[in-house]
Amino acid sequence: MHHIEPFWNWRDYYVAEDDINSPFYQNSYSEIYFSNTIYNYYIHPQWDFFGSRTLYLKILFADYDLGYCIIEFIGEWNDCLYNDIMYLKRDVVEWLVEKGITKFILIGENVLNFHYSDDDYYQEWFEDIDQGWIVGLGFLEHVVREFRKAHLNNYIQFEDDENWIEWRILKPQDLFLLIEQNYFEKK
Repeated sequence: MHHIEPFWNWRDYYVAEDDINSPFYQNSYSEIYFSNTIYNYYIHPQWDFFGSRTLYLKILFADYDLGYCIIEFIGEWNDCLYNDIMYLKRDVVEWLVEKGITKFILIGENVLNFHYSDDDYYQEWFEDIDQGWIVGLGFLEHVVREFRKAHLNNYIQFEDDENWIEWRILKPQDLFLLIEQNYFEKK
């Protein structure tokens, strides 16, 4: 797991630790020392800790004018044992919503499992963004199945095979526009 880095191709467009509006502003990272772990497995030091013991993230891009951000995750999303959604909601999402972010693109290719507890924080997040939205891209099939089993797809729109997006080949703005067009302009 220590070889898996957050997606770095967009660093020319945005760097969370340089963004005064980011909850990770002025974070510094070691390229030599690996200290964060998920179940005793070290992860790359570029991932950001937000309170969860099993889930880390990286804000890949934020556009405050258009009100959206793209966040990549790694680890196990465990609401049952560690209340990961509470930490995400309180320490990251609320910060971003306060700065004008109402549209969230969640990249979940490196989320290995999901364990459900309840939907209170998801519902609160959805209500906080009013006319905004939350989209999950690249989540593994069994992870999406668990989110849907818990009816969290009422709050997070997951891509399906028909709407699968190769997000890594796009610029952040193009990804945002593609999602707006594919998921929300039709409705």
